[in-house]
Amino acid sequence: MPAYPGTVDWSGENPGMYLKEDPNGPFVTLLSFFRVVVSPHGRGNALLMVRRPQESGHADNVCLTDNEPLARWLIADYASNFGAFKGTPAMNGLRYAGLDRVTTTGDTSSTYTETVVGDGMEVAMSWMDIGTPFALELPVAHSATGKHIMLSLFAGAGRASATVDGRPLPGKPIPRDMVGRPITTAFLAFSETWIRP
Repeated sequence: MPAYPGTVDWSGENPGMYLKEDPNGPFVTLLSFFRVVVSPHGRGNALLMVRRPQESGHADNVCLTDNEPLARWLIADYASNFGAFKGTPAMNGLRYAGLDRVTTTGDTSSTYTETVVGDGMEVAMSWMDIGTPFALELPVAHSATGKHIMLSLFAGAGRASATVDGRPLPGKPIPRDMVGRPITTAFLAFSETWIRP
């Protein structure tokens, strides 16, 4: 049986939503949710929510987490390198706050929802019109960090919504290509594993 050499840095789930009001304009809402089952910092959940991408140190740019050392590591070494977040002023002075609970509802054939409660707010993220899942392997040269092999199962969503305390956040997903597959900037990412050769 083949096995990957190297070290599994982390494994889990990492669905996201990168939303725009104008397809040719900047992102106006960025959400990346991590559910980690294996890492050097143990298990944990983290929701990176950037509501003001062009503003550094704004209170609306927050990471809700139940494992802050894990969340800080994920953001410094991984999320900060993701295309939509890389170089974004909001990643400087990001606020960290406690996460009380996470609830998952729905399924990947219709509507899938992650609801995160923490810091006195409830954030709900829903992916709809979910496409056919596909598995991929990104070699080191093409992974976001440039240091890892990344394995994952992806499914794009034709529609997505995000709310804070029932109030919708701006923007909607736009089409994009991933290794020759048409998806959008709202996607599910399961069985995600980052391997350091």
